[in-house]
Amino acid sequence: MTPSISVIIPNRNGAATIGKCLAAALASRHENFEVIVADDASEDDSVEVIKRFPCRLIRLAQHGGAAKARNTGARHSRGDVLFFTDADCLLQPDSLGVAGETLARAGPNAVAGGTYTALPHDRRFFSTFQSAFIHYCETKNPQRPDYLATHALAIPAQIFRQSGGFREEFLPILEDVEFSHRLRRMGYSLVMNPALQVQHIFDFSLSRSLANAVIKTKYWTLYSIRNGDLLADSGTASVGLKINTAMYFLSLLLALLFLVTGSVVFLSALAAAVALNLYGNKGLLRAFYDAGGMGFSLGAAAYYLLLYPLAVGIGACAGVMKYLGKSAKPGWQH
Repeated sequence: MTPSISVIIPNRNGAATIGKCLAAALASRHENFEVIVADDASEDDSVEVIKRFPCRLIRLAQHGGAAKARNTGARHSRGDVLFFTDADCLLQPDSLGVAGETLARAGPNAVAGGTYTALPHDRRFFSTFQSAFIHYCETKNPQRPDYLATHALAIPAQIFRQSGGFREEFLPILEDVEFSHRLRRMGYSLVMNPALQVQHIFDFSLSRSLANAVIKTKYWTLYSIRNGDLLADSGTASVGLKINTAMYFLSLLLALLFLVTGSVVFLSALAAAVALNLYGNKGLLRAFYDAGGMGFSLGAAAYYLLLYPLAVGIGACAGVMKYLGKSAKPGWQH
């Protein structure tokens, strides 16, 4: 029997993308589904755009964050399965069918997740870099995913309700990571299906790409320290990215020491650090080539190796500082 699926989309000032998102969701080939948009007190003309589509609109009176919007949408759902995605994501025609089939194969105690397509909706360089990076990181270990992201997350409605839903009093992002970890502790299995894909609208420039890296790393660091898994290979917070960042700053130090002392020992150590970094990230570098060919892969590799880790390092330092500041406050729980 084909399961009924409720597609739940949180929206906050997403007028630029929500129309494309809804058009793609409503074009699904799945036989039995509904689309619910939980608008998080948008201040743009999102609601006017949403009303043009045959979906259910739930409006939050006050801005409460994506987790609250998702929980609110879930409370108004009727489907056997809840499928969470974002207002800047485009479901593929078969996304809901793949989600339902994945859950059916995985059994009654499973939650299924997917990822972005390797190529984004907008083919700007930094958007393609981000989409290829996330696609690779989230699918390189499908047998044992550390988390399932809410851009493509399918969960039986009963399991969602038993879990208590997303944690609303949490960090501004990463509620899906915390949710995944909590589901695993409750005894549910996480199943990643690389064939379950949505296409993201990034519209990233250089500044937006770097700002995203700083912000995401800041909260990843804050959460990971608290969770005791700072060095874990966790999706986009991968071991490869951590190696890249560590080798970047080590290479800067070794280059400086070589320039100051002229010692070939530091130059040899620098060459070794670069070689280790390239080896540790060979899979991602190959993914860049697969996504955009030689020209793109060379540019993406240069950006990833020479500039991106600077933003990641800044974000990590900001996360550590925020953790130290918050941990000094009595009663801090996250």
